[in-house]
Amino acid sequence: MSASNSTTSVSKQLDENAPSSISPKTDFWVEFWGVRGNVPTPGKKTVRYGGNTSCVEMRVGEKRLIFDGGTGLRLLGMNLLKQMPVEAYMFFSHCHWDHIQGFPFFVPAFIPINRFHIYGAIAPDGTTIKDRLSDQMVHPNFPVPIQLMQSDLKFNDIIPGETICLDDVTIETAPLNHPRVATGYRVTWQGRTAVYCTDTEHYHDRFDENVLHLARDADLLIYDAAYTNEEYYNPSSSKIGWGHSTWEVGVEIAKKAGVKQIVMYQHDPSHDDKFLDRIAEEVRAVFPNGLIAREGMSVPLI
Repeated sequence: MSASNSTTSVSKQLDENAPSSISPKTDFWVEFWGVRGNVPTPGKKTVRYGGNTSCVEMRVGEKRLIFDGGTGLRLLGMNLLKQMPVEAYMFFSHCHWDHIQGFPFFVPAFIPINRFHIYGAIAPDGTTIKDRLSDQMVHPNFPVPIQLMQSDLKFNDIIPGETICLDDVTIETAPLNHPRVATGYRVTWQGRTAVYCTDTEHYHDRFDENVLHLARDADLLIYDAAYTNEEYYNPSSSKIGWGHSTWEVGVEIAKKAGVKQIVMYQHDPSHDDKFLDRIAEEVRAVFPNGLIAREGMSVPLI
C-alpha cells in the first residue's frame, strides 16, 4: 500500500469511528481543526492534510476543551453554532499570530448565550492573555474590538508549571522551549491522558525534561513536528533556534516517555500532501502508532 493510500485509510477509519453524538460521561475524543504552523496554506497541494493554523478540540467527559485559536478556530466555531448554547475552556500555548489569528472570527464568542473560560500564561513583559487577544482586535489591525464579543468571556492567567482542575479533569502545564516561551498542556480524565505539546524545540544535548514530564505514559501525544532532522540541521538553511522540533525527535520522546500514540502536528507551510504522505510512512516504520495530523481527523482515547 502506498503512503498516500495508507494515510487516507487510517484517517478515514478514525473519522468513521467518531460518533455523531458523543456520550458526555464516558468519552474522550480529540479532533483537529487546524494543523499548520506560521501561516495558512490553502491550495491544491494541501487539500488532504489541510491548510488552517493551530486549533485542537478535546471533548473530555462533560467538558469541551479548545487548544489554540489559529484559523482552524473559525471552522470549529461554525460547527459549534449548531450546538448552542456552548460552554468551553480555551487554552493558548502562546500568542504568536498562527495561534490567535482565528479568535476574532470565532462567531460563538459574539453570541450572548455562550460562555468561554480562556487560559493563557502571562508574557515576559507582563501582558495577560486578555491583553494580547484584545490587542490584535484594535485599529488598524481589526475593525471589531473584543468588547463586541457578547458571550461571557472569563479570562484566567496561568503560570506554566501549575495544575488546573476542572471538576474531574486535571490539566498539568509546563513551559516549553520557544522564543518568548510557550506552554504545554497534559489533560487527564478517568485514567486517560492527552498531551498538547506544540511550538517547542529540543535541546541539542538532551531531551527537555518538561516535555518528558508532560508526555509520561500518555495515551496520546500531540507534538510539534514542523521539520525533519534533515531540514533542522541543514547547514545552508538551519532551523536551529527557531523554536520548533522534528518528527524524529518526537518519536524518540514518545518511546522514552512510554507514549502509546503520537500525532505529528504544526506542519511547516512548505510541506504539501505528498511530502506529508512520505513522512507518514517513515513515522509508521519506526513507531507504528504514529499519525500525521490532518484537519477533520478525530482520535479516540480508549
